[in-house]
Amino acid sequence: MKPIRLAAAFTLAATCACAAQAADWSDTSLSYRYGSKFSEPFNGKDIVKHVVNFSHASGYKYGSNFFSVDYLVSDENDPSAVGARSGAHEAYALYRHTLDLGKVTGRKLAFGPVRGVGITAGFDINSKTDAGYNSKKRMLVLGPTVMFDVPGFLNVSLVALHESNAPYNGFTQTATNRYRYDTHAALFSSWSIPVPNVPLEFEGYANYIGAKGLNEFGRPSAVEINVDMKLMYDVSSLLGANPKTFKVGVAYQYWKNKFGNPEDTVRGATARTPMVRAEYHF
Repeated sequence: MKPIRLAAAFTLAATCACAAQAADWSDTSLSYRYGSKFSEPFNGKDIVKHVVNFSHASGYKYGSNFFSVDYLVSDENDPSAVGARSGAHEAYALYRHTLDLGKVTGRKLAFGPVRGVGITAGFDINSKTDAGYNSKKRMLVLGPTVMFDVPGFLNVSLVALHESNAPYNGFTQTATNRYRYDTHAALFSSWSIPVPNVPLEFEGYANYIGAKGLNEFGRPSAVEINVDMKLMYDVSSLLGANPKTFKVGVAYQYWKNKFGNPEDTVRGATARTPMVRAEYHF
């Protein structure tokens, strides 16, 4: 449990530290995305989802912060309760703080294609109201990060994840006490790369998440692969706005063994979801 206590302490300390620092830069956005091929474990149907997102990214003297909240609304193929004709609702929030070790120590930690090295800590929280699982995820994140020297940014982190959940099964009316999975490793990457000579950006994240032991029902978990990428076009000039204010584009998500459920035994455990997306940055 020591790494988990360190993660919690680091996250709290980093949050307090950045609150005391003036941001050198920041980007706040509201976005909307839509897809009709979402999937959920144990469901197996194509699900339509409308997703509204609020995100904030900022940088200060010693590092950077990222906070994001998704609000997801499903159609009736992912019902809100047993027999319901309305869809489930979900809120998913995450926070990451990356402490740049070069900036903290005053040393240049660049080498080869790497421009810097840091430590990332944070958390994920979700809550979903659906007929089956009703997730209440809580997760702490801690690990080193490598920042590559590219136009825009490309960060790769090797992290430890400490995750728990306390679901409520709407079919059996059974509540599960908060269950803690095995602490497991993950490789996280995120990027935003401008396309030369055109107002396009290639953005996204790719996560490789190790198996987390037995789940709360005594079944083995599987390695997850979650890739979410988007190509966004800056239409601000068409609307008379400052650059990078309004963006529209397309996105695609590939999520294998979603939430650690193995696709070979769980229907709907792998999603392949094209989406359309619009963003407003301020």
